[in-house]
Formats: sequence, C-alpha cells, structure tokens
Amino acid sequence: MDDLRTRFGRLVAVHRRKAGMTQDALAEAAGVSVDMISKIETGASGARFPLIERLAQALSVDPAEFFTAELPSQTNRNPLLSSINVTLAGLDQKNLLWINGLIKAALNQKK
Repeated sequence: MDDLRTRFGRLVAVHRRKAGMTQDALAEAAGVSVDMISKIETGASGARFPLIERLAQALSVDPAEFFTAELPSQTNRNPLLSSINVTLAGLDQKNLLWINGLIKAALNQKK
C-alpha cells in the first residue's frame, strides 16, 4: 500500500482536478507556492494541519477526504481496487487512454 503522504498527494490532485483548478489556482487559494502544491501532489512533501485545512477549504472538501483510500462517491470496498482507482484518478486523459488500451490488450478484449 502507498504511504500516507503519497495517497494524500494523489487525493489532493484528484480533488483539485475535480474542482477544475490548476496547481497555480490552488496554490493561490491556499496561500502557498505552486512548487509546494507540486511537491504535495507527488508525495515529495507532506503538509501540516493548518495547510491541510486551507487546501480543504480551497477545494470545498472535508479535510478527511485527503486521508481516505477511496474517492468520493465510490462504493467499492476492495482495497486493491481502491488503490488502483486513486492512482488512475490522478492521471490525465492521454495516460488514461493509454492505460485503458493496456488493460484491454491484457484482458484480450476488443477496443
């Protein structure tokens, strides 16, 4: 399982994208540098509670949403699938299409 910092960063990125925000916009709203947002989202840096609260406020989410293995609105309780979903949710459209092709090829499915 991913460490907490990595999972936290992925969930921040997922919520940021869901909110339609850029890293620049989130950084401005939370009062930190874009570099800090990038480091958080990649798991290179963590965040203390005051910053977690500012990130949550900027993204209009409960701070607890950053510490779950599941994305909001998910009902699946399989931990491995949840981890895969969190990873995939942090990808852009191009990479998602590439991964989708790999999955279909691996499962021998038609496109």
